[in-house]
Amino acid sequence: MEAVYIIVNLLVFLGLAPLFEGIIRKITAKVQSRQGPPIYQPYMDIFKLLGKATINSADNWGFKFAPMMAFASIVSVIAFFPLANKANYLTQYADIITIIYLLTLGGIAVLLGALSSKNTYAMIGASREMITMIMVEPVLAMTLIMGAVKMKSLGIDITMFSINSVGYGWSVALMLVVYLAALQAFVGRPPFDISEAEIEILEGPFIEYSGPNYALFKYYMMLKQMFYAALFVMVFIPFLNTGIYIVNLAVQIVEIGVVFGFISLIGSTNARLRIDQAIKFYSVLIVLALCAVGLSVYGI
Repeated sequence: MEAVYIIVNLLVFLGLAPLFEGIIRKITAKVQSRQGPPIYQPYMDIFKLLGKATINSADNWGFKFAPMMAFASIVSVIAFFPLANKANYLTQYADIITIIYLLTLGGIAVLLGALSSKNTYAMIGASREMITMIMVEPVLAMTLIMGAVKMKSLGIDITMFSINSVGYGWSVALMLVVYLAALQAFVGRPPFDISEAEIEILEGPFIEYSGPNYALFKYYMMLKQMFYAALFVMVFIPFLNTGIYIVNLAVQIVEIGVVFGFISLIGSTNARLRIDQAIKFYSVLIVLALCAVGLSVYGI
């Protein structure tokens, strides 16, 4: 039965990630007094890209392999993610280090594809992406480490359920604020969509991609932002277990939708930051995250 939950995880994320992307676009359009595209537009974008021919502007393995590597990394994380607080067969074989590793691997795949393309704009985007990874990934790591400290375990199912056991303290409250502040950077949304910056560097790392390869990258980004939203719900929102898996899953999907509403409102009301401004902001988040971990060590 536990293997069935793996399939449910994949179906939920693969099926709903484009929908949440469409919701973001719709809310952004409404805030900016536009009609905007239909909510199902991201599905159409992916299907259209999958139907186009693949054009490899760079003839090397890195450029061709990067989209598959990025997509595989995020799907692997989703497979053992305890959605609806239900551990599946793979959850027992992974820990928080596995999550950090696979999420970082996806970012490295983006860098690999951009650098392999040898396009100037792609390289600029890659440099910005690299800076963002170096400055933001520690916040993710310390969020999970705080849960591990409180529960004295690296296990995913135990660490992510810690809020139900320990409740809110100063450390959890502080990390919640830090995670929310870093969420836009995690998902590459304004004001932290610096590596893509469509108006400045024309999609940056993805500028040379087209067809199915670009579809994989687009899908990867949608799945990634849904995962970070789901991770926030899992770690920081107390879980009310109704005893019925489908109901628990539905409640959690609604909560993820609320987080996406927050993402879209922040993104549609803030202008993109310069990379030097973003670095200063990231530095403050790292310091605050370290403080939260320090407080958790002392049980605060």
